Amino acid sequence: MKSIVETRATCYHCYRPMNQCMCSAIKAIPTQTKFIILMHPKEFKKTKNGTGRLTHLSLPNSQLYIDVDFTQNKAINALIDDPKNLCYVLYPGKESIHLNTQKIELENRQLVIFIIDSTWPCSVKILRLSHNLQRLPKLSFTHSKISQFQIKEQPKEFCLSTMESTLSILELLTYHGIEIIEETALASFLDPFLSMVDYQIQCISKSNIPQKNTKRFRVREKQKILAV
Repeated sequence: MKSIVETRATCYHCYRPMNQCMCSAIKAIPTQTKFIILMHPKEFKKTKNGTGRLTHLSLPNSQLYIDVDFTQNKAINALIDDPKNLCYVLYPGKESIHLNTQKIELENRQLVIFIIDSTWPCSVKILRLSHNLQRLPKLSFTHSKISQFQIKEQPKEFCLSTMESTLSILELLTYHGIEIIEETALASFLDPFLSMVDYQIQCISKSNIPQKNTKRFRVREKQKILAV
């Protein structure tokens, strides 16, 4: 039997308990695009099922910042103000660039994509408070995927986790020739996420949670095509 100390020990790479460490499943993908993960403090506390950090660890050319208002963040402002960068924030909107049908023209600039890692209400708050992010053009995409986040009830069937959304972006950037990523690498990108989900499902199956409370963990079969 594992001691209490072993159970509570934390991996300070993936920030998960040592007995739930997912580092061995992470397969890093080098990218030309720089990804900036903007994590809400509430997400940082979700050590058991947060996907923002797994996304960051899977992308060497990424940075992660935790806050609600990023207006005065010097590192983020430096990226936005650098004329060598072409910055977008992943966020739906009528004026957003639809990556499925529109190709980004880099013109020898570094593509920087800001991804907000939080619930929808918290994402709205982050964008409302962060005036520097408000000025950025928005990027969006359409998908036909159903989230595999079976341990979390999504607000809508078309909603994806941060890691799943990032994979969709990587696939579209590869399609447009902005990135050159092998299909096998894209196929294994979600491995740590899926391992995390499988582990949590195993824990749930071993518990005595009533069946009516575990219905949301079933895989959805119906697919829809909706904008993120």
